[in-house]
Amino acid sequence: MAVVCARNEERVIRALLLSLLNQDYPRELIDIYVIADNCTDNTVNIARSLGVNVYERFNPTHLGKGYALEWFFAQILSQKPYAYDAFCVFDADNIVDAGFFGAMNHKLCCGEEIVQGYRDMKNPTDNWISISYSFHYWSNNLLYHLPRYNLGLSPLINGTGFMVSMNILREQGGWHTKTMTEDIEFSIINIAKGRKIGWATDAIVYDEQPLKFRQSYKQRLRWSVGHLQCFTAYFPMLLKALFRHRNLTIVDTLLYISGMPMLFISFLLLFVYLVGIQIGFTNESAVFTFALWFFLFTICMPIAQVVVTMLIEKRLTLARCFRGLLSYPVFLLSWVFINVMSVFKLNDITWERVEHTRNIEPTRL
Repeated sequence: MAVVCARNEERVIRALLLSLLNQDYPRELIDIYVIADNCTDNTVNIARSLGVNVYERFNPTHLGKGYALEWFFAQILSQKPYAYDAFCVFDADNIVDAGFFGAMNHKLCCGEEIVQGYRDMKNPTDNWISISYSFHYWSNNLLYHLPRYNLGLSPLINGTGFMVSMNILREQGGWHTKTMTEDIEFSIINIAKGRKIGWATDAIVYDEQPLKFRQSYKQRLRWSVGHLQCFTAYFPMLLKALFRHRNLTIVDTLLYISGMPMLFISFLLLFVYLVGIQIGFTNESAVFTFALWFFLFTICMPIAQVVVTMLIEKRLTLARCFRGLLSYPVFLLSWVFINVMSVFKLNDITWERVEHTRNIEPTRL
């Protein structure tokens, strides 16, 4: 089963659905469902014209993919509780590689119940923002998800292009998440139960990235808020799970969700150092050393990861890669600021749609 979450995506949803209808996998074994979430444009008509199932949801007070998935699966589990072995989730702006379902079926047959696919880009070189997103995802694919999977640890679900066994949903009574990052939250819930999340390099989904800084700022702010929400809601549960299961996967996940609090501790230490200079408790060299280490880990290390990724995967020409690297530090520094701002938005942020416009046909990728 393919599940597509869409809100006013008439400009891009046709290309996605065509890519799902043209999989190198028996067509009769894939049912496609579009969750038209508070749509007011032509999304529903386009989806129905291609013969897929459309579920229309109208609830303007509860927006976001987590709410849409919870609503949809409550109906599927009541109507067809045993009709499917697994489901794959996509965003309406995606293009799905023809081999996606074959690769995920192989993982399912091997006993892997939650698997993240390879998140590639539709528009990596549109501007400095889209190439910065591309650097971020490409390096994560190669240097975060894949190594953890190979080491027997657990990558995390990453928004779109993932597969989940229906057995898990039946066990949990549906999809139940409450934070702004439903993907990370769902991952944490299952890791705390002793499960590991799989990784499929050959299950590729192409994702569209924002082109405007304002859109990027709001999207990343939502992600940062969601990470903080996951930390406050699930850190104690993960600690209890660590004593129960005693495995490194949970340790690794604890370290991951502690990244945001560690950033704030770093800023607190910097403030203490600055005050210490005024009262003679410390000197300028200590502040310089601290700032240098912060810069190395926050800016230099991600850039080094991108360079390694580009050398291995050879995705861009040298000229395009170099131009992208010149702007990447700005993207990273803006994310530091966004992480700080997320503390003040923890309880009052609302989900906002990112406009998608790149109507790329599957054959062009």
